[in-house]
Amino acid sequence: MISKKTKYGLKALIYLAQHYEEGPILIADLAREERIPKKFLEAILLALKNSGILQSQKGKGGGYFLARAPKTITFGQAVRVMEGPLAPVPCVSETSYAKCTECEDENTCGIRFVMKETRDAIAKVLDGTTLADVLEQIEKAEKEHRGILDFCI
Repeated sequence: MISKKTKYGLKALIYLAQHYEEGPILIADLAREERIPKKFLEAILLALKNSGILQSQKGKGGGYFLARAPKTITFGQAVRVMEGPLAPVPCVSETSYAKCTECEDENTCGIRFVMKETRDAIAKVLDGTTLADVLEQIEKAEKEHRGILDFCI
């Protein structure tokens, strides 16, 4: 299960992707529009900025904005910034490997086999999904919700 921090961070990134070409967005506006506590949002946006996913501009007309195009930012990048490694156990982590203390032989550990497969599946989805992909999914769902069908032949 992802934390509130991660959920709010993803909501903020989606909002910033929706407004990608409009320039910097004020934290207060983003917090109000997405119903995210402002102080909590400030810490989240700072972490995303420090990771290179966001940039900020100070002064009049300032705020936060995506550092790169939405098609180049994956959910996996954002989740790792906020949650850390995707691995459910440390012995299958690609970035923070640690041997499990209770494991006698990780080469024959059944738990490790399943958890590695789990990590790989999660990584495949999160690393294969960009903010642009999510915007397309949202747009499609909104059209379907309004009863607008889009047939491509």
